[in-house]
Amino acid sequence: MLAAVSGGADSLALAAALAFEARSAGVRVGGVTVDHGLQPGSGERAERTAELLRGLGLDPVLVRRVAVGADGGPEGAARTARYAVLAAAAADLGARVALGHTLDDQAETVLLGLGRGSGPRSVAGMVAERTTGGVLWWRPLLGVRRATARRACADQDLPVWDDPWNADPAYTRARLRGEVLPLMEEVLGGGVAPALARTADLLREDLDALDELAATQLARLAGEAVDGGLPARELAALPAALRRRVLRGWLRGAGVPDVQAVHLRAVEALVTHWRGQGRVDLPGGAGALRTSGRLVLSPPVVRGPRPEDAPHTREESRP
Repeated sequence: MLAAVSGGADSLALAAALAFEARSAGVRVGGVTVDHGLQPGSGERAERTAELLRGLGLDPVLVRRVAVGADGGPEGAARTARYAVLAAAAADLGARVALGHTLDDQAETVLLGLGRGSGPRSVAGMVAERTTGGVLWWRPLLGVRRATARRACADQDLPVWDDPWNADPAYTRARLRGEVLPLMEEVLGGGVAPALARTADLLREDLDALDELAATQLARLAGEAVDGGLPARELAALPAALRRRVLRGWLRGAGVPDVQAVHLRAVEALVTHWRGQGRVDLPGGAGALRTSGRLVLSPPVVRGPRPEDAPHTREESRP
C-alpha cells in the first residue's frame, strides 16, 4: 500500500490511520509525496512531509519531483503530473495507491460536474476503488468529513500544511469550497455536502446498471457479424441512454480513441435521423457509416501527396 500524502490534513490523517491499521493487519504501508515545484520552498516541504511519514512508521517513503506542463490549466496539469508519478511508483512496487479524498471533496466534484454539464458520470463523482492502467486507486475516506480528518491530525499532534491554493479564489474548486457550499448550507439548512455525496452514490448505482445492460446489448447485436457492424434498426429501438452506451462501447472496442459527445451524437444520427448522410469522421482517422441497414467502421483514410507536392526526380531537377 502506498499513501499519497501532500502534507495536508486529509492525506496526513489517512497516512496515520493506515500506519495504525497496518501494524495489526500485517500489511506493508509506504508513502509518496510529490513535489510539483510550483510554490517557493516546495522541495523543503516535501522533505519535511517525508520525514513525518517515516516517523509514523511508513516504509518505503518516496519523494518524487515532477515537471508540470501547461495543458488543462495549473490544477489540471499538476493533477496529471501527480497521478502519472504515483502510478509509476505503484507499478514499481506492485502496490495500490491510497488517496485522501473526503466526503467534502466528493460534494465539490459533484457540483463541478453539474455546473459544467459534463454528463452523469462526472456528477456520480469519485469511486472508492478503481483500477486504471493496472494500478488500483483506493479512497477509503470518501465517507469521512474534512473536519474529522483535521481533528484526527490535531488529536495526534500532526503538523498540517495548508496549501494556499486551496483558499485562492482564482481556482474554481477553492471558490466552491469557500463560497458556494457554505452559502448552500445556509440557504438549505445544512446537510448539503452529505446530500450531494449520497446523490453521487445513487446515480453511480444506476449508471453501473446501465453500463452492464449496454454491454449485454452490444454483445447481442454484434453477434458473429464478420463486418464488425451493428444493425441500425435494432439500435434505433433501444432507449436513448442505452443506445448511446452501446455505440460508445462499440467505438471504443474498435479502438477509436477519445470518443466525445459530438462524435457520439453524429454516429447516433446515422441510426435515429437517417437521411442518407455520408461518413462520420472519428478521432484517429476512422469513420462510421451506414450501409445496407448496418453501422460499420471504415479504416482511416490515407491521403497521399498531391502530384504537385511530389518530389522532383533527379532528371526533372536539372536545369
